[in-house]
Amino acid sequence: MAMQGKSSRVPSPVCTGARLENVRYEIRGALARRALELEAAGRKIAKLNIGNPSVFGFTVPDHVRQAIEHNLVSSEAYCHQKGLVEAREAIVAQQHAHGITAAHVDRIFIGNGVSELIDLGLRSLLSDGDEVLLPSPDYPLWSAAVTLNGGKPVYYTCPAEREHTPDAAEIEALVTPRTRAIVLVNPNNPTGAIYPRELLEAIVRIADTHGLVLMSDEIYDEIVYDQAEFTALAKIAGDVPCLTFDGLSKVQRACGYRVGWLSMTGAKAAIEPLEAALDLLASLRLCANVAGQYAIAPSLEGPQTIAQLVAPGGRLYDTRAAVIEACAASRFLDLVAPKGAMYAFPSVRADRLPSFDDEAFALDLLESENVLIVPGRGFNCVPRNHFRITLLPLAPQMREVFARIERVLERMAATQPQRQVA
Repeated sequence: MAMQGKSSRVPSPVCTGARLENVRYEIRGALARRALELEAAGRKIAKLNIGNPSVFGFTVPDHVRQAIEHNLVSSEAYCHQKGLVEAREAIVAQQHAHGITAAHVDRIFIGNGVSELIDLGLRSLLSDGDEVLLPSPDYPLWSAAVTLNGGKPVYYTCPAEREHTPDAAEIEALVTPRTRAIVLVNPNNPTGAIYPRELLEAIVRIADTHGLVLMSDEIYDEIVYDQAEFTALAKIAGDVPCLTFDGLSKVQRACGYRVGWLSMTGAKAAIEPLEAALDLLASLRLCANVAGQYAIAPSLEGPQTIAQLVAPGGRLYDTRAAVIEACAASRFLDLVAPKGAMYAFPSVRADRLPSFDDEAFALDLLESENVLIVPGRGFNCVPRNHFRITLLPLAPQMREVFARIERVLERMAATQPQRQVA
């Protein structure tokens, strides 16, 4: 006899939300789960799938960490939904110093990382069926957040043949009456591209002409190499509504602090409704992590430690150089040298491996050589010959990784017919 209150019927699987059907995040997906299984079995995995500096021995600058330690007692109450005033003032001061004169403390929103603010920004803007123009390849959180907020991702291409930069005419051709925003990731994840000022100006004109919102993910703004010139979009956007996303995760190597901010600029009458919507959404989640906000002012006002890492002789610079050299020496790989960020996005030559499949390669590399990467498809990249690696390992380790990559590609070439090139 069944116990009272209990049923002998086996419950059916719980149905999940339909909006999740088209959402992927391969950076922490099936390959990463398989890597955990291999680690549990005793194998040492070189994890190049995620930009997580602390795992590779990078540390948060002492003056930033100490600011949190000294203010823990002051972090026990909710703060204003937009964030601590002194933190927002420091953000505005930095933006003014960088030529973004329209930045204002009332239009700064601090969040639990940029990820939360991307979600809030899109939620404040989109109705069901609205379209957002995204780069391909993209950082997949953007595609996911558009989909989860009822929107439709529409991709403009950033191919290797154009050094992974978009074409303004292609972007404008994609605009429809349902288009609401253009998203830029600059410096770019996954490709390391930095967009020239003339291109940014053209994109601003498109947004102005069609009444679109600009959304610029600039979390890697100070991670640039070889004197590449980064231009903040808000600096040239003028009256066009522009949401700029930045934070401490990468430049300050403080991923776990989960501190990001959104700065809204543009004509006051145009952005007031969006500001009110964001204020409502920020209020509903009460506030961002207060302790982490005390790290913002010392991060922006204190010693800048990222410059030595990206200069010649710096750790990120040296690892980037090792990747460039390895790809140049490879029989199979091509690479557009990353100008910024902390990733590289090599491609496999079709004449050498005409049947190359990025996901099959990534799985083979993990199973046979203990290296975890992300296939290009995980970044909504149509050509299936790319993969992304992080530049965080030391240069010698990266050289060893590429030796393993070359071994797998050699084995694949031995089993595939090569395309005849005229």
